[in-house]
Amino acid sequence: MIRALISLGAVLWAAQAAAVTCEKVTHEEKRYTVCEVDASEADLRLFLKDENGELLGHFSSVNEVLAADGKRLAFAMNAGMYHDDRSPVGHYVEDGQEQMRVIPNAGPGNFGLLPNGVFCISEGRADVFETLDYVDRAPVCRFATQSGPMLVIDGELHPRFLPDSTSLYVRNGVGTSADGTRAVFAISDDYVTFHEFGSLFRDVLKTPNALFLDGNISRMYERASNRSDIGFSLGPIVGVVEDAP
Repeated sequence: MIRALISLGAVLWAAQAAAVTCEKVTHEEKRYTVCEVDASEADLRLFLKDENGELLGHFSSVNEVLAADGKRLAFAMNAGMYHDDRSPVGHYVEDGQEQMRVIPNAGPGNFGLLPNGVFCISEGRADVFETLDYVDRAPVCRFATQSGPMLVIDGELHPRFLPDSTSLYVRNGVGTSADGTRAVFAISDDYVTFHEFGSLFRDVLKTPNALFLDGNISRMYERASNRSDIGFSLGPIVGVVEDAP
């Protein structure tokens, strides 16, 4: 569990709410915000458009939609790469409906830095799959988003990550436990390389599989700390939903 990281220098900074706990973590002199979700209990969802087909794009817009049902976000983060019109670059499933097919082949940019992967939310669990493994297994996902590259694959860093890379960005991603009960989201509070970011998931968060969600535009929402990063409209958003008081 993330709480064990306190002995490694992590500082607890938010109370547990709606099966999500967020902490500040420092690893190799780089700072991160890490939020652990109990995937067996939390109402974890993906969001892209409202019921009228209008792009949500912002955490505030998701909260407006949820408010109609007496709900609100406890935590949220951008959840995958998107085109200029904010449509997902890769596979996307929302509430059981596939909106974009799986893209199994290489392509430009970080998404095409194979192997990439899929974050799948199913009944009582969440998993990160390498894309071809996802195709072979064909899991039933209530929600799914494809992004890339993979950060950690079966306990090993992506083979193309370089320790001496000079590509530095704010980055965010998600890792999952082998039993699917832990979904661990992280966003860097400093500029980091892929190697540094992947090492966080492998060495500190101890997730055997982890997926890069995006960089540079990375943003996070966390109600308990009153954090709500702002910026240009996003594509897919992942969030933990709770009852509003």
